[in-house]
Amino acid sequence: MVAAVGLLLLAGCRQTPAEQVSFRRFDKLLFETPVDQLHQRLLQERGMYDTELLNLHPEDADFMQMLEGFVNDPTMRDVYHLVDSVLGDMQPQAEQLGAALQRASRLDASIRYDRVYTFVSGMFDYNMRVGCNSHEMIISLDQYVLPFAARYGYFGCPQFIVMQSRPEYMVADCMTAVARERIAIPQEKDMTLLDYMVSEGKAIYFAQQVLPGTPDSILMRYTASQTEWMERNEEHVWSYLLQNKLLYETDYIRFHNLIDDAPKTNAFRDSAPRTTDYIGWHIVMQYMKNSGSTMQELFSETDAQKILNQSNYRPK
Repeated sequence: MVAAVGLLLLAGCRQTPAEQVSFRRFDKLLFETPVDQLHQRLLQERGMYDTELLNLHPEDADFMQMLEGFVNDPTMRDVYHLVDSVLGDMQPQAEQLGAALQRASRLDASIRYDRVYTFVSGMFDYNMRVGCNSHEMIISLDQYVLPFAARYGYFGCPQFIVMQSRPEYMVADCMTAVARERIAIPQEKDMTLLDYMVSEGKAIYFAQQVLPGTPDSILMRYTASQTEWMERNEEHVWSYLLQNKLLYETDYIRFHNLIDDAPKTNAFRDSAPRTTDYIGWHIVMQYMKNSGSTMQELFSETDAQKILNQSNYRPK
C-alpha cells in the first residue's frame, strides 16, 4: 500500500526568469504538515495539482486514509528525512535544470516546462526516477539518495542500481526524459536494435547539448571505469554487432542485454552496460554534424538507417 500511495504524491513548481527552477517540494508539504491538518491543506492547494500527472483525491475518504498511512509509516518518514538531509534545498539542481530548460527551449521552442513536481515515492524503482509529458515533469527524489541508505540495506536494490542513483545524475535524467517525450518512434514495423540505439542516442545527444561540460559518465550513467572501458572498446562492440548481424534484429530477447541496465553486457567481459546506447549516441553526434538538422528534425526522423548512413559513423 505504501508503494502504491507513493505514485500519488507529487508537487508543482514554476520556472523563474533567473534561469532556475523553483521546486515546490510536495515531499516537504506532505511530511511537514501535521497529519490532522493534511486533508485541509490538500483541499486548499488543490488548484496547484490540477494536472494529468497527479492523482490526488483529498475528497475521497479511502484515499485520505491511505495517504495518512503513508505519511505515518516510520520508514517513509525516515526516507523523507534522508532525502532532506542529502538534497537540502536543491539549489544546485534548481539552477542547473533551469539553465538546461532554457537552452532546450532555444533548440526547440515547444519545450517549456511550467511545472516540475518532486515527491518521495517509496517505490525504489530505477525506471521511475523521472517522468514527464509535454510541459510538466515528475522527479522521484528518493531514487537519488540510495547510496546513502546503507542502514536500510539499500532497500534491496542491486549495487549497480544503487551506484546509478546519486544526486549528480538527476538533471541529466530530467533532460533525457524531456527528449524521450519528443522522440518519434517507428510505428509501422517492429523496432530493430538499430532503432533502439538511435533513439537512445538522440536522448543522450540532446542532454549533451543542453548540459554543456557535463562528463560523459553522467550523460551515460556510467562509472569512470565503465566510461574508460567503452572508450577503449567502441570498435570491438561495433564489430561484434556487425559480425553477429544484430543491427537489424527485431527479437528483443536476442539483444535486450545490450540495451538494459544490467551491470554489464554479457557478450563482453567486464564491460560497461548499455554499450549500444553509447554507439547510438556517437552515431547521432556524427549525423548532426554532417546533416545540419535541427533538434526538432532529429526528434521527428524515424528512419534510423538514414541516420546511420548520413552519419558515416566509424568507431574510434
